[in-house]
Amino acid sequence: MKRLVLLSSIILLLLSFQKSVAQEVRRLTLDEVIKLSETQSPQALMAKHRFKSSYWSYRTFVAQYRPSLTLTGSTPDYSTAFSRVWNSQAQEYQYVSTNILQTIGSLSLAQNIGLTGGSISLQSDLTLENDFEKDANRYITAPLSIRFQQPLFRYNSLKWQKKTEPLKYELAKKTFLSSIEQVHTTAVMNFFSLALAQINVQIANMNYLNADTLWRMAQGRYQLGTIAQDELLQMQLSWLNSETSRKEAEMNLRDREIRLRSFLGFNDNLRIELILPSQVPDLQINVKEVLDLAHANNPDMLDSQLALLQAQSSLAQAKAEKGLNANLTASFGLRDQDPIFNKAYSQSNQQQTVRLGITLPILDWGLGRGKYLMAKSSLELTQVQEKQAMVDFDQNLTLDVEQFNLQKEQVMIAAKSDTVAQQMYEVTKQRFLIGKIAVLELNNADTKKDQNRRAYVQALQNYWNYYYNMRSLALYDFVNRKPLETDYELLLD
Repeated sequence: MKRLVLLSSIILLLLSFQKSVAQEVRRLTLDEVIKLSETQSPQALMAKHRFKSSYWSYRTFVAQYRPSLTLTGSTPDYSTAFSRVWNSQAQEYQYVSTNILQTIGSLSLAQNIGLTGGSISLQSDLTLENDFEKDANRYITAPLSIRFQQPLFRYNSLKWQKKTEPLKYELAKKTFLSSIEQVHTTAVMNFFSLALAQINVQIANMNYLNADTLWRMAQGRYQLGTIAQDELLQMQLSWLNSETSRKEAEMNLRDREIRLRSFLGFNDNLRIELILPSQVPDLQINVKEVLDLAHANNPDMLDSQLALLQAQSSLAQAKAEKGLNANLTASFGLRDQDPIFNKAYSQSNQQQTVRLGITLPILDWGLGRGKYLMAKSSLELTQVQEKQAMVDFDQNLTLDVEQFNLQKEQVMIAAKSDTVAQQMYEVTKQRFLIGKIAVLELNNADTKKDQNRRAYVQALQNYWNYYYNMRSLALYDFVNRKPLETDYELLLD
């Protein structure tokens, strides 16, 4: 028996310890939830990785304008065959057996020319050739050669990339800041969603206790004959409904808590309790100021510029491809060969080439012209779309600013209504207890109390939703009066 009691005590202690661990509670304010979301939420991490991808894409573009040094080689390069050679004495072709092993090395320095779309390169080659048929070796050298290649009348992709790629990188920066503000908006939504669920649980528990008390009192008053049976049944129904509401509120609370916990990257053992903000900033935003800031900072503005540049680039490419295309290639260098390595560099001979290749469509059944007209139409469509998008953006932003400027007053009204509804319920409850009013009036006061409490929380959520929406559109901190910034170098770690 003693062993059974001891075992039961140990089990109870373990269960109590497990429960205490499982119910670790962390109290968080709205500011704390927002700061945590910047570093721990999956959306913030995805925004960081998207920026890193854009950064390395920009670095790849920059690398195209810098010299590249390349070492290439092949060994072994072995061949054995019969080669056809001309015998000048016999005045005929003869087939000679060859058995050759070559080791080839080349060092090349190349540079793209963005202004013209051409390229220039310096190259040095060395080949060691072993002729097993003649049992002889020789070095074939090209100490230095310069090569220039220039497209003529062709589409210059480097020129257009120099316009679009820096804009893409700047767009990536602005998009990252905007994405973080969207994370803040999601944090606000999850914060107030859980806060409302916590308040609903408090309301449900309080309503249950009140309903239980009133139900018990109604039973006694019914026994005394001071209330009718329909009022007694009404009180019983209220008590039963309050129990159902309490269970539903608890289930909803667990669901909202899981959502916020997942959003912030917390483990399942943590319980979250939220502290509602007691006040909101006394802030009024000027419409013109927001419009100017949005035009300068909003990523949609840069995206519109980029779309227009890309349409212009496509038009330039289509125009170039429908006409004459030419490619100029010129090279100059030195070349020599000798069995002795040093002598293979002592008496180099010049070699040079110049080649001009042209392409001119004669009959393409309107293919080139059709591509050009499609690109032109696409550019015109893009211009119209961007103008309309700008008008819509300004109109929507103006409405958002006006809506935000109303939110401070809405919060004050909701707070006052919450206080008045709570006082009204307490007065109505006391009047019901002394039999001055019917149960219907008490239920009505109770409903208004709950509605106004929830409306206050909703007013707070609306204020912060509009505020972070303004920050996202203008990329500006209106409370501290400074542009939104971040250390982009830290994002690359």
